[in-house]
Amino acid sequence: MIEAEYKARLVNPAGVRKLLADRADAERVEYRDTYFDDAERSLSRGGRECRLRTITGPDGARHLLTFKDPTVDSATGSKPEFETVIGDRAAMEQIIARLGLRAVISFSKACENFRFVADGRQVLATLVSVPELDGQFLELETMVSEEAELPEALRHLESLLAELGVSADELTTELYTDAVARRRDSGR
Repeated sequence: MIEAEYKARLVNPAGVRKLLADRADAERVEYRDTYFDDAERSLSRGGRECRLRTITGPDGARHLLTFKDPTVDSATGSKPEFETVIGDRAAMEQIIARLGLRAVISFSKACENFRFVADGRQVLATLVSVPELDGQFLELETMVSEEAELPEALRHLESLLAELGVSADELTTELYTDAVARRRDSGR
């Protein structure tokens, strides 16, 4: 599957939240993400990601292992994604370590997930706050099976962004991992 996605650093998060709440109820959760790579950082240099995520919400915690291939659309950062539920985070961390990967960065995100169907497509809109970063972000995504479906899915998401009042100037492809690492390196 390919995650067709836009990300924006929001100018008006309250306005976007209100418009999303008109479409779906918010699910408030915390993500704890750890990214893994080898000593040479060959995954990140190749545009790949290996992430172990714990999602904690009112119903408890669940763990996901995600592998992302390199970007197939550089304007949006959309990537093929492979994800599975993990029963035991600590055991998965040991497996990853024994495969030669090590944790390179970990951080938390406070998220509000809005799931809805628009024009026949399942859409996930997530309002994101990262304690180490200024501002609030919107991730707007839908999944497609093949790369040929990506342009249409992205056009659909662009229409949704316009409906939410999100301008092209707010869009970003900067990875949270890069932004958090840069913030930590600067000592701020």
